[in-house]
Amino acid sequence: MAGSEPQIYHERQRLQFCLLHSLNNLFQDKDAFTREGLDSISEELGTDGPCQETWTPLSLLVKPHHNTLTGNYDVNVMIAALEGKGKSVEWHDKRRGAYSINLGADTLMGIVLNVPVTRYVGLWRSRRWVVMRKIDGVWYNLDCDLTVPQPFRDEDEVKGFLDQNLSLGGEILLVNNA
Repeated sequence: MAGSEPQIYHERQRLQFCLLHSLNNLFQDKDAFTREGLDSISEELGTDGPCQETWTPLSLLVKPHHNTLTGNYDVNVMIAALEGKGKSVEWHDKRRGAYSINLGADTLMGIVLNVPVTRYVGLWRSRRWVVMRKIDGVWYNLDCDLTVPQPFRDEDEVKGFLDQNLSLGGEILLVNNA
């Protein structure tokens, strides 16, 4: 039906699984990634390379690349998961600002932000994942903490949002179709 709103898949936040939810939101598919799949990637990363796990009693809960209880995954898991789906990840040089990003590039699938979070009156500090994607010609903020996806008016608003997050200590990762 012409003029109808696009159907947008949007998972909401549960525990600290924002990477899982963000990746599914990026791919617009509830089955794109699973907790088991991300855990498996994390385990592989923990046994290969320079971050090999040394067992301690805390190793049952806190792994080198994720927390098994809450699901908080790191950037290495995200990159490996995306590469496993044929995508490439480019870390954006924050010194250049968001206005240097070509949001109309044919290869750009979406944007992942890693943003600092402070809760409980500053007692708890962490980072979380936020995804943005262009769907039917409109950029959306698919943050899993939002009730519904938030559309941006135009590319200038997208870049302003990105620059604001950079100024607050955020990191921008560009997800490209390889």
